[in-house]
Amino acid sequence: MRAFQRIAVLGSTGSVGESTLDVIARHPDRLGVFALSANTRMEKLAAQAQASGARVVVVPDADAASRFRVAWAGTASSPEIRVGAAALADTAADAGCDTVMAAIVGAAGLPSALAAARAGKRVLLANKEALVAAGSLFMAAVRDHGAELLPIDSEHNAIFQCLPHGDRAAAPTRPAAGVRRLILTASGGPFRDRDPEDLHSVTPAQACAHPNWSMGRKISVDSATMLNKGLEVIEAHWLFAMPPDRIEVLVHPQSVVHSMVEYDDGSVLAQLGLPDMRTPIAYGLGFPDRLASGVGLLDLARWGRLDFEKPDLRRFPCLALAFDALSAGQGACIALNAANEIAVEAFLQGALPYTRIAAVTAATLEWHAGLPSVTLNGLDDVLAQDAAARAHAARAVLADR
Repeated sequence: MRAFQRIAVLGSTGSVGESTLDVIARHPDRLGVFALSANTRMEKLAAQAQASGARVVVVPDADAASRFRVAWAGTASSPEIRVGAAALADTAADAGCDTVMAAIVGAAGLPSALAAARAGKRVLLANKEALVAAGSLFMAAVRDHGAELLPIDSEHNAIFQCLPHGDRAAAPTRPAAGVRRLILTASGGPFRDRDPEDLHSVTPAQACAHPNWSMGRKISVDSATMLNKGLEVIEAHWLFAMPPDRIEVLVHPQSVVHSMVEYDDGSVLAQLGLPDMRTPIAYGLGFPDRLASGVGLLDLARWGRLDFEKPDLRRFPCLALAFDALSAGQGACIALNAANEIAVEAFLQGALPYTRIAAVTAATLEWHAGLPSVTLNGLDDVLAQDAAARAHAARAVLADR
């Protein structure tokens, strides 16, 4: 049995953070909270800190710290309040924690995830951008500093469970022996059966109405466009050292088969379970042991059938853009992610039609392709590329109005 773990949950008020705290609370003999972080929801952060006994909270600025103190008023002594992005990275590397749940959405979560890897922590990675924007840098940090890396996205966690490994999570430099390909499953989101010609007028509420998962607004839109699955293809490339032409995506509406690994002998191993993020979270927290997650039993007889189909790239052009970016290199992956974040935010604010998310992203990739080649030697280089791509995407959004 693994020793007691002290956990920093970065992005604790999001859906992954909430599920993580639920699993931790089920195992007080094995798991405890060292730190929590949030960007805006200070009242919820205060409630979480009180319930979990967190020693540290990290907030973005002085105003958020003031709001946290107000929310805490009248209760027991407050945890230590740390402020700012540097404090977030410092907390991820703090000697007071063993494990870091990296669940901050977007590029904002990259520095802290990288800091955790460089500090040799067990990193439970739910932040896509650490690999999409800085895959080579991040994986090198994991290897060089002896960190453990466990993917928490349900698809990558499923693949990890289906691959051969020992009792330590490592960062491979080549595909696992005998593996032919990885098969990522996708729900298809709310528009799986909708005519591509009828997508221009969809609303943010419709795009966020995921049929199987309860997620934040941004990731829900990414699921609807399947850009989310494209980012997962890029992640799978880095996590499992798998060439892009050996990664496939299948639409699986039931979200019961979370992903599959095909071997050279024709065997296909799949991980199945109810669509509940507590399953991969519990696996990551307990590895190599398995912990009770609170998820119910999977009744396959009730499901009756499981369907699979190839994705329609007319309906999901963002998926094709992600494969293109992966083939073009790390800089293009940075541009893909940055442009999508800008475009999705504009869509959620009513400033960009749904179908123009792909158009803005494609335009940013075209812009990036015309730039001189740049070597990404460190985090500053990655963030500079990210900022430039965001600026171009923002101009593209304005031009689209």
